[in-house]
Amino acid sequence: MLRYGVVERGRRRRRRAANLVRSEETRVQTFGGEWLVIGLMTIAAFGMGMTLLTLNLVIGPAKPSAAKAAPYESGLPDIAPVKPRYTPRFYVVAMLFVIFDIEAIFIFPWAVIFDDLGLYGFVTMLSFLALLFIGLVYAWKKGALEWV
Repeated sequence: MLRYGVVERGRRRRRRAANLVRSEETRVQTFGGEWLVIGLMTIAAFGMGMTLLTLNLVIGPAKPSAAKAAPYESGLPDIAPVKPRYTPRFYVVAMLFVIFDIEAIFIFPWAVIFDDLGLYGFVTMLSFLALLFIGLVYAWKKGALEWV
């Protein structure tokens, strides 16, 4: 009986060792396969880009003309003199957008952990929103949101 137990333990150890070797081989093959797919996709994307650029140069050569060089707006030829400069203040609107976009970035995590923060978190976010609202009212009163 003792001998049978020793033999059985030896078989179990050999099976475990064989399974470890098999899992190690599988892991190495999987690791190499992942990089192979990434490499092939990179080569295919680069090759497709180069092929399309080459076809563009070969099939559609540039033929400049006076009609192509003329300014074009809304399908009508330009017959009037140059119009006065129109100065939209897009930069102000863009800055306001960035400010309120960052506000949204702060509000989402706060909303996720709102229950954990309690009253302190609520008051802090309320003061943050009040400060932003005061800034919006100030920009509105100064005319930053008017287009012309």
